[in-house]
Amino acid sequence: MELISGAERNRLIERVSRDAFHLELRDDYSVPVEDGPYERWLRGEPDDLEWFAPWAELVGRVTGAGRTVRRVRVVTEPHSPYIRWERATAAANERAGEAIRWLPRHRLPGGLRFPVDGNDWWLFDDKLLAVGHFNEAGRVLGSEVIETPAVVNECVRVRDLLWSLAIPTLECKP
Repeated sequence: MELISGAERNRLIERVSRDAFHLELRDDYSVPVEDGPYERWLRGEPDDLEWFAPWAELVGRVTGAGRTVRRVRVVTEPHSPYIRWERATAAANERAGEAIRWLPRHRLPGGLRFPVDGNDWWLFDDKLLAVGHFNEAGRVLGSEVIETPAVVNECVRVRDLLWSLAIPTLECKP
């Protein structure tokens, strides 16, 4: 399987004509750019969000052009430290223009099966997927690009279902 880098995936986000949607299913991520800020947050130190600026700029460009960037985070309760940190930084995502909703794992519909082996994915304009792959330590290896209509359509269905069930950040009280 061929994987694209995070930079290549971000170029796909930038090129959407309507919508980029991310489904997050993990309670912890080991993203190198986040290591320092996350550790500082765990120690209770302030965060200037300098590390976040490239993402905020990307989202700002996309949403400023009238397109949407949104995500659903399916999370376990009680929240892991990483998810608590994501909640603490979600306002920065939303200030950049990203819409985030949260869905407690125990509120998932019974019998729901996640496509693409339960991996996280980005869906672009209901046509293209970038499926995240991780190593045993949780580090991102890259994303697999999938354009198979049946797989994409199943992800559209799951996206629409979860988006309708998930709770906007401001209304979400863990």
